[in-house]
Amino acid sequence: MKVLMIAPKTSTFINFRGDLIRDMVKHGCEVVVAVPESGYETVFEKLGAKQRLIHLEKNSLSVFGSLSYMTNLKRIMKEERPDKVFSYTIKPVIFGSLAAKLAKVPEIYSMVTGLGYLYAVDSAKTKLLRAICGMGYRLAFHFNKRVIFQNKDDITDFVKRHYLKREKCCLVDGSGVNLEIFKRNALPEDNHFLMVSRVLKQKGVLEYFEAAKMVKEVEPKAKFTYIGAIDQTSYSVKMEQLVPYIEAGIVEYIPETNDVAKYQSQARFFVLPSYYREGIPRTLLEALAMGRPILTTDTVGCREAVEDQVNGLFVKPKDAKDLAEKMLWMMRHPEDCIKMGEAGYELCKRRFDVRIINREMLSFMEI
Repeated sequence: MKVLMIAPKTSTFINFRGDLIRDMVKHGCEVVVAVPESGYETVFEKLGAKQRLIHLEKNSLSVFGSLSYMTNLKRIMKEERPDKVFSYTIKPVIFGSLAAKLAKVPEIYSMVTGLGYLYAVDSAKTKLLRAICGMGYRLAFHFNKRVIFQNKDDITDFVKRHYLKREKCCLVDGSGVNLEIFKRNALPEDNHFLMVSRVLKQKGVLEYFEAAKMVKEVEPKAKFTYIGAIDQTSYSVKMEQLVPYIEAGIVEYIPETNDVAKYQSQARFFVLPSYYREGIPRTLLEALAMGRPILTTDTVGCREAVEDQVNGLFVKPKDAKDLAEKMLWMMRHPEDCIKMGEAGYELCKRRFDVRIINREMLSFMEI
């Protein structure tokens, strides 16, 4: 059995789906991956997969670019002749599904890993884009055998919008986390907060930086680290907005890293004040795996990983003052935070272990 997997970014695909590739190979699948960046051939070979390069203008609205992407995907499918196609995120899902139908691939599967800023922001532009994407989703999902979601809210939303029928929907608890990589360890003594995300406004980046400033005015020894690459979209936070906090020593900024686990192990608390339409954020699952108490919002995707006052605290979206107050509460209640970290780890073992998630994924795809 041959499976073609289509992804929007090579590095995150390896980080988030590498274990899934391994499990497919263990089940006797020949795996081919269609990705936009080169330089990862050796990594894919070690995973047991073959790489095919395909150009993707991720943030472009070009009709020509989209049609070219679909045409090239169809060409790859004709050459590889897969039995199943699996894709995730908007462009790979829509154009990958249409290409698979045109290439007469027997089975088509998609995964919705959250709805993103298009569904988190209400503006004339996003409303128009939602309408266009909605038509694309509706057409693409018509040809899908199953569509896998990461939270119930997204299923309800898509069904209400008539993008697909409920009987095609499957649910998994996020992408899962590898407990051998993100190993539980004791909470450090330092009051060190960590946030990891793309540098998008809807991720709550500005609220995190401002809350850090407020906390350091009261507790100057508190530490704050932020890891995230600048995202080239109109909804990105501009670097000049962050520079004053970084230069003042309020927040340590790390643009990118291949070893998030190292930084998770150094931090005592994990923060994600997101109001983005998440699936289930992988960073929250990594923090749970390492036994970290969490500060996040009671919003779609985030609430799946946290129970308020059990393994973390909910903060109000877009409210730096509330976030700062909850940070101070955690600093002043160390015993409660230890219990929260333990509860989060147990939750992760029970629901978010990547081995559990991948078993469900393979079952849904009949592998």
